[in-house]
Amino acid sequence: MKTESVITCPACGHRKTERMPTDACQWFYECEGCRRLLRPLPEDCCIFCSYGSVVCPFKQDDNHQPPPR
Repeated sequence: MKTESVITCPACGHRKTERMPTDACQWFYECEGCRRLLRPLPEDCCIFCSYGSVVCPFKQDDNHQPPPR
């Protein structure tokens, strides 16, 4: 299971490698480039699924469901 993902800001294109939590979804992320607060897209469980190069551990593990919002 991969635990790092590169988050790309849709507003300014800033990219940063971040470690993904394995016990919870991350619902907010502040871009270091433009300070925009990123939230998951409606169909995604977390910011890594919406803006990351690798989906979150919950999506990587078919047997594990993300916690409800």
